[in-house]
Amino acid sequence: MELPLVVGVDGSESSLRAVDWAADEAGRHSCALRLVHASLWDRYERTDPGAPGGCDGAERLLVTACGRAHARRPEVRISTVVRPEEAPNALLRAARNARALVTGECGRGPVRELLLGSVSLTVAARAACPVIVVRGDPVALSGGHERILLGVGETASGGSALRFAFEEAAVRGCVLDAVRAWRSPAYEKAAEEQARPQRQQAERMVALAVREPSHAHPDVVVRTDVVEGPARRVLIDRSAAADLLVVGARRRHGHIGLQLGRVGHAVLHHARCPVAVVPRHGD
Repeated sequence: MELPLVVGVDGSESSLRAVDWAADEAGRHSCALRLVHASLWDRYERTDPGAPGGCDGAERLLVTACGRAHARRPEVRISTVVRPEEAPNALLRAARNARALVTGECGRGPVRELLLGSVSLTVAARAACPVIVVRGDPVALSGGHERILLGVGETASGGSALRFAFEEAAVRGCVLDAVRAWRSPAYEKAAEEQARPQRQQAERMVALAVREPSHAHPDVVVRTDVVEGPARRVLIDRSAAADLLVVGARRRHGHIGLQLGRVGHAVLHHARCPVAVVPRHGD
């Protein structure tokens, strides 16, 4: 059975932008959309006794979000779920049976001024499925750049991210930019001759990474590039001209804590377009 696209909804402007983006994404992939609201505190919030059918705040919130998604993509099947628990726990549970999990970049809580909300950070670092954090300007959110940006990392975390990026480029009919950052050893000068081996190694890694998925998606136009500098800075800069940035994240069995890595953490906070963190599970 086709897995749904799950989006976390808390009523904030950020989460409503995520609903819009997720509705478009579900339409592109012809999959169902599931809106999930979770909170331990809804029971303490005031409800409107005169609301139709005795709807409480959570139900009204989801009705509004559902109407918004339906108006945007009427062909998409939409369901709603309310969970009386902490939002990260509910979303992580929903992620076990989801095509991907979509969140806004920040919530409605007392720390909403942070660059990235704690719920989004937690699910991006722990979810079993790809997590897309919706951020960026209207051009990126609407797919106006017609470009997917893929950060080509190490083999340990890159396979799933590569497949995800190629599938996104294929369904959108857009260009895929596969980029790898490289750096010269600290003890070497910046002379071109001394840096050439590092650059050539990066070029080989990118070419090898895209070879197999390119055969699976022959219609996708792939552009490869290698850039000298820290990977997080390279990807953040390139994200200004992308509709989606895709990075991999390794999930280690039995490991407790956030599993993102420095690059994933940085782009989630600073990228200028939506970011997809795609897990690969390993020891």
